[in-house]
Amino acid sequence: MAVSAPVVPPKNPWVKKSVLPGFGLSLGLAALYASLIVFIPLAGLVIKALELSWSELWGVVSNARALASYKLTFGAAFTAASLNLFFGLIVAWVLVRYNFFGKRVVDALVDLPFALPTAVAGIALTALYTTKGWVGQWFWLADIKIAYTWLGVTVALTFIGLPFVVRTVQPVLADLESEVEEAAASLGATRLQTFIRVLLPALIPSLLTGFALAFARAIGEYGSVVFISGNMPFKTEITPLLIMTKLEEFDYAGAAALGTVMLIFSFVLLLLINLLQHWSHKRTGG
Repeated sequence: MAVSAPVVPPKNPWVKKSVLPGFGLSLGLAALYASLIVFIPLAGLVIKALELSWSELWGVVSNARALASYKLTFGAAFTAASLNLFFGLIVAWVLVRYNFFGKRVVDALVDLPFALPTAVAGIALTALYTTKGWVGQWFWLADIKIAYTWLGVTVALTFIGLPFVVRTVQPVLADLESEVEEAAASLGATRLQTFIRVLLPALIPSLLTGFALAFARAIGEYGSVVFISGNMPFKTEITPLLIMTKLEEFDYAGAAALGTVMLIFSFVLLLLINLLQHWSHKRTGG
């Protein structure tokens, strides 16, 4: 009597075999949690915006005041994230590669924007950067006004976004062995060549991650910006403030419409950054 071979179920190419069991249960719990916390609220935002007719919806999201707020919000967020990308790398480099008096204090101060209430940060920055503030008065001598301008908005967004870059890049720098740099130097590479060809490829994924986090945080920032911006329509009014204005007027559908625009723009930009990060991982073999 012939014995039939056992039937082996086909492998699912989308599921990687894990040592630990419970993929179905963990996937279900993750999907449920993400739905309750993220997907359902965002869907509710879009549904609320669709209570408006298409002409009303377009009028809310495309009027001159809204367009000016988009320009300031995304422009200042991109500028602040770019500044943090550069200076955050420098701060992380100093904290990882050098030992100096007060290093632990500086390391703790980097996380201060995480713990400090945003309203307190806004008040402090406003006091510093007004034309009579400790810092702002010196810029005012050169006829540069920071508080109540787009510069003030950028300063506030830079302040709250710096820790994201530093804390993302710092562990990657700590894992890079200094022997690699010494080997490159022994082969005749200059310091600039060592940084560009040896260190930078390994840092690019973490830099892009830090940039994305700082950028996303800056787009939705409200508390620290509302004080230093001056909130002048068409000049220093950010989109989150315009949304709050709609809510105070009980125009919930209008606020949801502006929020939906912010959601779409943010998702597209973050998706592009993540695709770039994925490409960088593949290119560097990460």
